[in-house]
Amino acid sequence: MQSNLTVLILSADEQPLIPAVGSWLADSGLTSVIVRSADDLIALCLRGRPRLVIADARSDLPLVEQACLRVKTDSYSAVIPTVAVCRSGDAEMERCFAAGADEVITEVTPASEARSRLNAVLSRSDRDVQVHPSTRLPGTDIIETCITAQLARNEPFAVSYADLDHFKEFNDRYGYHEGDRVIRVLARVLHDVVKGLCGEGGFVGHIGGDDFIFIIPADAVQSVCSEIIEVFDLLVPFQYSESDRRAGYFFGKDRRGQLHRVPLMTLSIGVVTNEKRPFTSAAQVSEMATEMKSYAKSLTGSVFSVDRRSDPLTPVQPRAGYQTPPSVRFR
Repeated sequence: MQSNLTVLILSADEQPLIPAVGSWLADSGLTSVIVRSADDLIALCLRGRPRLVIADARSDLPLVEQACLRVKTDSYSAVIPTVAVCRSGDAEMERCFAAGADEVITEVTPASEARSRLNAVLSRSDRDVQVHPSTRLPGTDIIETCITAQLARNEPFAVSYADLDHFKEFNDRYGYHEGDRVIRVLARVLHDVVKGLCGEGGFVGHIGGDDFIFIIPADAVQSVCSEIIEVFDLLVPFQYSESDRRAGYFFGKDRRGQLHRVPLMTLSIGVVTNEKRPFTSAAQVSEMATEMKSYAKSLTGSVFSVDRRSDPLTPVQPRAGYQTPPSVRFR
């Protein structure tokens, strides 16, 4: 089963779908698989996460209620958009929605409206799964799409890769709950500064963990990155206990179990622009931004490093005693 191209149809009998839904499905290019029980539906959902579930409640409403509840209760299958098909009664619609259906189409729903609702369900689903659940920022798919769109515009822009330093040690000391809170703090700082200074010309995405990407006009790098670092450095001490904050560090164990001083978290930002170097793909931009982020992490404190090289693309290899190239500046 090709999950991203499959529609599971739950139906207790062999009656065809209502014409509005059937015609939409025929035009969608999706493959339909018919199942007769909630057990079979759940098994296929967990095996391959289909594109859509259509549950026909006209002949067996309790079956559809049970199936919707089970689909939406499991965290893996809950993101699958689920559409219930029922007769025209409001009571049936209410029961389907109460069971977790994302949309309900009835026998009296006009064909054009049914098509619009079905298309909207898929659009909402795509939007929901492409954002990070903790920060609600766009994920990797949207980040790549945004970078590709920037390349097509052929205008000066900068891609910045932000990453926390000493976050793992903080997480180990204070727990994942506090670690998630720090991630949300950083997300808010990045979003508010980028949107505050660049408006609709700025974009912030969340790769995962403590890794973020923001895309801004090339001439805004200095102001945006400086503001982000200033605000972050102001807020980060208050994420620690009073004793750790006053000391400016805490003792943590490394992977060998040895105690060492762990400083307060800092922020490293690697920046690449297309001002002096042409990029041909989002993957190339991502690779260079990652290299610049790695270089920034080799420096002390919260810094941003901007790649100003104009020579052919070559990797930056951070190492002990690394001297700052003339084409790279940092704060």
